[in-house]
Order: sequence, then structure tokens, then C-alpha cells
Amino acid sequence: MGDLKQSPLAEVYKKSGAKTIDFGGWDLPVQFSSIKEEHQAVRERVGLFDVSHMGEIEVKGSEAENFLQYLMTNDVSKLQVGGAQYSAMCYENGGTVDDLIIYKKESEDFLLVVNASNTDKDFEWILSHVPEGVTVRNSSNDIAQIAIQGPLAEKVLQKLVKIDLSSLGAFKFVDAVNVGGIQSLVSRTGYTGEDGFEIYCPWGEAVNLWHALLDAGEEEGILPCGLGARDTLRFEAKHALYGQELTPEISPLEAGIGFAVKVDKPSDFIGKSVLKAQKENGIPRKLVGLEMIDKGIPRAHYDVYLEEVKIGEVTTGTQSPTLKKNLGLALIDKSHSALGTEVDVDIRGKRRKAIIVKAPFYKR
Repeated sequence: MGDLKQSPLAEVYKKSGAKTIDFGGWDLPVQFSSIKEEHQAVRERVGLFDVSHMGEIEVKGSEAENFLQYLMTNDVSKLQVGGAQYSAMCYENGGTVDDLIIYKKESEDFLLVVNASNTDKDFEWILSHVPEGVTVRNSSNDIAQIAIQGPLAEKVLQKLVKIDLSSLGAFKFVDAVNVGGIQSLVSRTGYTGEDGFEIYCPWGEAVNLWHALLDAGEEEGILPCGLGARDTLRFEAKHALYGQELTPEISPLEAGIGFAVKVDKPSDFIGKSVLKAQKENGIPRKLVGLEMIDKGIPRAHYDVYLEEVKIGEVTTGTQSPTLKKNLGLALIDKSHSALGTEVDVDIRGKRRKAIIVKAPFYKR
């Protein structure tokens, strides 16, 4: 298995007694206090996440935009400097390489933020297609990322910056911002279904930034949060998780992120013909919400049945801390995906009743 990669905040975890787990080859905290408490802090106040395990890949050069247009499902030509865009990269068969965020720093300077467990794979994928006039660099070891999320996130972060955060819209960012004395990129993005910011700083400054944000948010009741709450928050908001809702076998359209797939953009992109056919002829499978009627939690990979026929499987499931219900996301045959359809989930060999409901389960 080898040694797990360490976040720049590894010492902070030890001191705070956080419970850590192996997450995609990283030693990361699943919780600091309790998942429910941390989840509630983000929904009601403000929470702080170390997301330094995420990968950062720089793409630069005169052909950078055209190259990204070819790699990405979204329309990169629509990005302005200071703008961020959610997108996916696909294989020729329409399956997903990764979902990611693209930051346009300058006209020929882009930063891609990719999933931790996919960083090396994504980097290889990008390099294998790179043309003349483009340089690609994996900067993941130089950049740390800390997310501050929740209705009071702006109030807390505003104490540490001179720029007016209220004028920074969703999916907009400012580079080279002084955050409590640390040069950072500040982006109004997140993975929780709440307002918030993701802050990119030099790897060696992460501990200082973490403490500065915790101190600034003391009055607001800020809590450090682990991966457990990050997962329940993103699940309630129906944000896809790579390896669960998105895989090499699942297209972005099936996973419900069709808003990031622009099959009518003029340029060709990898997987375009398959995704275009899926859009025109209908997707074979669809990601739906499940609410349990019987007892039990629909966990990932549990099979979903309609009468005696298997129609799909659960991708993520948990007891929703906000709604206090046992909920799941499941990828099932499109023909059986109507709201209100009663299905069975095979929970450890026993069929348990559930109903197809609207997702996202939570919207602020």
C-alpha cells in the first residue's frame, strides 16, 4: 500500500485529535468533532475544510484555450479572465475521465482543479493529447486548498481581506489576494450546496491560513470539518462524486451534469459524438433520488429492483443530517425513473421498499 500522502495540515489534525482515514491514497480527517455537528455548522453557520489533496494542473500557451475546448465537455470559449467553470473530460465512448473546475487566470493561462485520486491519471491524459503551443504542469505539490463554506462564510473571510467579497459572484475569483498576510487565489465556489469560498495558497502557508480563518470565525461559531460532512453536504445538494456518480462507465449526462456538456459548441471535443447521440436519443440511464420507505440505508453499490428485475444500483446513500431521512442517489434504467415509482433496494440480502423522489434533496 505504501505511505499515505500527507496534507500540509497533517500536524494540525494530530493536535486536534481528528479521526483520519485513507482517502484516495491520502491520510485525511473524516471528522474533527462529529459528522452531524460539522454538517449542521455548514448549513447554519460556517465550516472550514482542508481540501489540499485536490490536484492542480496548469495549462498555458497560445493554444491553451483551443486545447481545453477539445478536452472539455463545457464551452471554454465562454470563460472570461477571473471566471471559473465546472466541466468534465470524457473518453471517446462518453464515459468520464474526471469532473473538474477550470479557472481562467489570463488569456493564455488556465488552472484546472481535479479530483485527488485522479490527479496522476488526468495529468497523463492531458499530456497524451497536448499539442504544440501548450505547456502543462502538475502543480499539486505547490498549492494547498482550504474551503470556507456556509451562510456566514463571507462575513468571516471579509475580516481577512481588503477586497469587497459581496461583489464577487458565484464562479468568479480574484488572484493574488492578501488573505491575513498570505497571497492566495480566492474563488466563490464550493461543494456543499452553501455559499462559500475556496482559497488556494502556497503549500507551506496552509497552516497559517487555517489558523487565521479559524480565529476570524470564532465569533460565528466556525467548525473545522472533515470528509464525512463534506460527503453528506455534497450528497444532499446532489453534487456528483467521481468514483460514485461519475466513472469511466458513466457519462456526464447520465450523472445529471448535462449543464456542463455543450454538444452544440462548434469545436469538436473528445466523446462529443456519443454524448450528442445520448442527448438526441435519450440517455440509457438516469441518476435519481431515492427515499427509503422501509428501514435501512441505501449504500453505494446496493442493487435496485422493480419487482423482480434489477434496474440499477445506488451510487451514494446515507441518513441525511438535514432532512433526517434515509436517502440515496441511484443510477437506474431511464424507462423506470419517473418520480413516485416504488422500487426495492437490496440491503444485505433483504429487499427494502423505497420511492423515487426529486433530487437535489436540499437547496439553499
